[in-house]
Amino acid sequence: MKAPSAQLTRRGFAFGASAAAGGLVLGLPPLPADEAATTASGSSSPEVTVWVVIDHDDSVTIRVARSEMGQGAFTSLPMLVAEELECDWSRVRPEYVAPADNYAHGRAWGPMVTAGSRGVRDSQAYLRKAGAQARAMLIAEAAERWGVPAAECEARKSVVHHAKSSRSLRYGEIADGAATRAIPANVTLKRPENWRLIGQSTRRFDSHDKATGKPIYASDVRLPGMLYAAIAACPAHGGTLKSFDAGKVLGQPGIKQVVPVGSNAVAVVADSWWKARTALEKLPVSWDESDAAELSSDKIRASFKAAWESDGLAVGNKAGDVDAALSAATTRIEAEYEAPYLAHATMEPMTCTAHVTTERAEVWAPTQDGENTLNTVAKTLAIDPSKVVVNKRHLGGGFGRRGLSQDWTIQAVLIAKQAGVPVKMLWTRPEDIQHDYYRPFCVAKQTAGFDADGNLIAWKVRLAGSSIISGLMRARLTNGQDLEMMNGFSPADMFYATPNIDVGYAMRNTAIPVGFWRGVNHSQNGFFRESFIDEMAHLCGEDPYQFRRNLLAAKGRRSIDVLDEAAQRADWGNQPKGIYQGIAVVECYDTVCAHVVDISLDDAGGLKLHRVVCAVDPCYVVNPRIVSAQMEGAIAYGLSAALTGEITFDRGRAQQSNFHDYPALRITEMPKVETYLVPSGDKYINRWGGIGEPGLPPLAPALTNAIFAATGQRIRSLPLARHKLTRA
Repeated sequence: MKAPSAQLTRRGFAFGASAAAGGLVLGLPPLPADEAATTASGSSSPEVTVWVVIDHDDSVTIRVARSEMGQGAFTSLPMLVAEELECDWSRVRPEYVAPADNYAHGRAWGPMVTAGSRGVRDSQAYLRKAGAQARAMLIAEAAERWGVPAAECEARKSVVHHAKSSRSLRYGEIADGAATRAIPANVTLKRPENWRLIGQSTRRFDSHDKATGKPIYASDVRLPGMLYAAIAACPAHGGTLKSFDAGKVLGQPGIKQVVPVGSNAVAVVADSWWKARTALEKLPVSWDESDAAELSSDKIRASFKAAWESDGLAVGNKAGDVDAALSAATTRIEAEYEAPYLAHATMEPMTCTAHVTTERAEVWAPTQDGENTLNTVAKTLAIDPSKVVVNKRHLGGGFGRRGLSQDWTIQAVLIAKQAGVPVKMLWTRPEDIQHDYYRPFCVAKQTAGFDADGNLIAWKVRLAGSSIISGLMRARLTNGQDLEMMNGFSPADMFYATPNIDVGYAMRNTAIPVGFWRGVNHSQNGFFRESFIDEMAHLCGEDPYQFRRNLLAAKGRRSIDVLDEAAQRADWGNQPKGIYQGIAVVECYDTVCAHVVDISLDDAGGLKLHRVVCAVDPCYVVNPRIVSAQMEGAIAYGLSAALTGEITFDRGRAQQSNFHDYPALRITEMPKVETYLVPSGDKYINRWGGIGEPGLPPLAPALTNAIFAATGQRIRSLPLARHKLTRA
């Protein structure tokens, strides 16, 4: 390894910040060797750059700053580095960067957040550059040893070759020397046509461990002397903890403590989680729920709908004079839509293990944002962030729940601080569903006007609901307004042409917490928009697919390409008798996705899902198999929501509690999914698109549009379980 002063210089090239090798030693009980989280600390192999460590046996460690929650980041991100590094992919292994290391070294590894489908799209440029820099350093080292120009050398599969002299050196032989060289500031990246690894369906690094049950999740953590905590928050959102009678359970075997957690929760700490949970169920607790009295679904709905006509709406997209155009329209159509609160229902409920001493803390967390977890722990305990270590674990599902909303982290460290020993907190499934940061309940009213020739001349949209960022990221508000609640209707991601448009949003926040849910605001707005587009097409007597093409012709060529691919692959309009189709296309996170859904109904109105045809353009595809899996997962997740997903409230209490009344899609209900990748590269935009979320927003409208084709019924509120279908 290089001397510390040289390390600081080399790492400065990565993000304009300095870093030094080595982790923080807090004197806390170590994780057993068989469960130790891999980190970027303490490597004895040559660190060529901050991202790349090459051992003398040619094995390559590529560091990963983002989180793995099933989306394939632990594989696709190393692929970006390895492509430019020209290493032997069979010798690569990934390891997490420790958030404490990133903090201590000036964020040398950059942002650690994994949300908004930004894992690849936001890091691909610097990761590819990191690989190219390391390759250049290895080539320079070999060339100097041979006394030849570096331009005469080439790297391939972890070997540097000099063709003129037929000499070669393995990366492991020259890594020590390469690690002492200055990182080149400017390197040339490969053109896509020269990629050897990017674009290939390589096997995922995490598949074997998951298939064989290796303890890689936060729920698996075991520490010496560890206790377990079960927790209950006030059943009503907006309520608080009044009192509890610890004496009723403290005498039970294994029960160690009963502790308050913040202002609205109580936890039982025991030597097993089952004992803690059982005691918690018997614990007499008194809650103050007076502030939740008005938080019922019907009242919230009425309040939100009344907000459509209020003053001071945020404006997200405006052109022309929509009211004048609607007044002059020959034909008008108006419809109201709503989308319910939705829980994340991750397969691994909220959990976190923490050990807190007087001035230090260490947590083992399934986090989508290691930096945010570290800072949350420091703020909660009022200690310096340098005194916090976060051990990142794979997530048993995230979907936005484990990013900015860190309530589970706060609870874990507050419990552990009172316990004085390591404590693993684990929520029950009812706790998880009833105390989520929900996808917002939203309502929409849309009005469209057409001239005598059937041309769309005006489109007015009014949205109302609770704002995610006002509660979690207030700095992103624009003059106090949340423009992001109109995603899907904004000029950046809605390409239907109309001369007069007016999109407005009324922010109406309540004590019910809302957060990022897969697809975020595109999930509900995609349903509103693409369902209403179908209504327009029907009014005009046009085919829904061709109607979309015509409206996209002026500025949505990329969307047309994806729409065409989906329609052609689905054999749009040519299905056998009894099979009905619906179509939708949504642009989000610089990716375009279109779905065609094939359905049928039996005589009793029972719905059968036959097939979903998906076409997607993320600009570039790193690993096709992972992208296809992401689309299939998004479709399954979206179907669960569209068919049965709904959280309702009565006096602040969530009425659903588990999978019996908030069901997930069963394997027998899953339709066939065909995914077609149509990457456009830099043909339309000079950016990379995201892939984790774009597969979800078109699903619900494509499904409800197919139902209209089959029944003549317009589904304007989700889930479908609310509605009785009748075959036309």
